[in-house]
Amino acid sequence: MNTENQKDKLKGTIFGQAIGDALGLATEGMTDEEIAKKYPHGISHYNDIFQDQHRQRWAIGDWTDDTDMMLCIANAFIKDKGVDYSNIASNFKEWANGKPMGIGANTFRVLREHDYVQDPFEVSKWIWELSHKRSAANGGVMRTSIVGLFPEAVEESAAKICQLTHYDSRCVGSCVIVSQLIHSLVYDEAPIDYGQIVDIGRKYDKRIEEYIDLAINNDSIEALELQDPNSLGYTLKALAAGLWAYWHAKTFEDGLFAVIRAGGDADTNASVACAILGAKHGFHSIPSWCVEGLIYREQLDEVVEGMIEITFFN
Repeated sequence: MNTENQKDKLKGTIFGQAIGDALGLATEGMTDEEIAKKYPHGISHYNDIFQDQHRQRWAIGDWTDDTDMMLCIANAFIKDKGVDYSNIASNFKEWANGKPMGIGANTFRVLREHDYVQDPFEVSKWIWELSHKRSAANGGVMRTSIVGLFPEAVEESAAKICQLTHYDSRCVGSCVIVSQLIHSLVYDEAPIDYGQIVDIGRKYDKRIEEYIDLAINNDSIEALELQDPNSLGYTLKALAAGLWAYWHAKTFEDGLFAVIRAGGDADTNASVACAILGAKHGFHSIPSWCVEGLIYREQLDEVVEGMIEITFFN
């Protein structure tokens, strides 16, 4: 793969994440019945996003906490020209002390602790233990796309950055799979295959394999049951949505709208799916209206430039 193709896929990953997030907000938390009622003519643009009490908190074309936290990681990486977990944690804390719209419950519990920046891993582990080691929310995997663009030490970085807020092994395995898949799509001659993805899952938690198989073995995204109220916000559902789009969607746009129409935690599911699709198909495959509708796209351009500088010119 030549350098220009790699740069195009890198940019596709970053913009894909943000586009999936911003458009996924349209159906976040909705069931099929609610989607049919709010969108009788379907969804085809940012301007279609229904402005109820939840969604009107964001301007049309803005993204949510998923991409906010991705930018926390990206900006620390670019500033440090490498991975410094303390600085990433500091960025998370600073963001949480501002106006973190959409912040997840687990992330909020971790970041509100006064000693978080001093010992983020211990705080994260403690909060997880308080859940009787059951909490496995998708707040780690939603932001992990940028880690897949790191030039080296992707697995270790994905695992540790996940554990800054989400300590469960299912969360960690989800982040490693998505990050490794994106890395292989952007930088390698061939992406990691199903068997390699399963091996990564088994390394971290035996419960992951079921969701990998669910994604690859079903042509319909409905099989993932993304609206199930008992598993909304579950890391393995977000992982399955991303892998389903990777294996079954023919284009970036097809995957984007399939995940949005599936409802549930659609902004996170689409963040993961569209980051992967952006890495697979490249920025050039993304419809121009998707890019132009992002009101803060200049921030993404800056991150793209910074990542390219570190990755290709250092």
